[in-house]
Amino acid sequence: MGTGSDERPIGLFDSGVGGLTVLSEVRRRLPAEATVYLGDGARTPYGPRPADDVRRFTLECADWLLAQDVKLLILACNTATSQALPQVRDRSPVPVLGVVRPGAVSAAASTRAGHVGVIATAGTVASGAYPAAIGEADARLIVTQQACPELVPLVEAGEMSGPRAEGLLHGYLGELLAADPDIDTLLLGCTHYPLLRPLIEAEVGPGVAVVDSAFTAALAAEDLLEALRARSSSGSSRHRVATTGPVEAFSAVAGRVFGAELPAVERAAVEGV
Repeated sequence: MGTGSDERPIGLFDSGVGGLTVLSEVRRRLPAEATVYLGDGARTPYGPRPADDVRRFTLECADWLLAQDVKLLILACNTATSQALPQVRDRSPVPVLGVVRPGAVSAAASTRAGHVGVIATAGTVASGAYPAAIGEADARLIVTQQACPELVPLVEAGEMSGPRAEGLLHGYLGELLAADPDIDTLLLGCTHYPLLRPLIEAEVGPGVAVVDSAFTAALAAEDLLEALRARSSSGSSRHRVATTGPVEAFSAVAGRVFGAELPAVERAAVEGV
């Protein structure tokens, strides 16, 4: 049990820029908290990679964040969560949150027809993490998944609008809704996808509720810090953002999320990169 005030930062990890959607929600809900974000830009995307590689990369990045003396580690990456969460928890001396379970619980609560669609990376779909987590929340629900391998590279390239993005989403979401026309809730099973949310909502229409794992992960972080009595009370929040890859490319996309509020992006020296 904490003492009621813990000024150490919250650490967040993603394969690239997608976890910035989680960071944005964490900063909005927990404005007094300091944060450290690491994107593995040198090795993104994780979705197509073998599970062993995802686990190794995630553990290497988690070690870097833990060395920054964080009080909570958020795996703000669905592929990393679905394939490496138990291993990171075994390694970590501080609590570790993933993004799969919060999103799954929210999707289960949202659906009225009992039909949930999930779009995610190939790695997350192959892991079966979302059907399992949604089934734990409500075993009666029917879950249909769609792998969207081209969306993360699209977002990492800063291409979050335009004909190519619209065409890819039309294809992926058309395939998903053809597989189950009764879907009334769509779970964005990758933290990159909220950056495409306007296009996604336009494609599925108002009859489908879109659930965002970034928002639900931030809620879970708030609840956990409250339960641990580990909230910051200083109000002097500090933010660091780092990448293992090219700083300029990362900054260009990150700037679209945070604008003037984006701190100078650091280059992180992570073992194995």
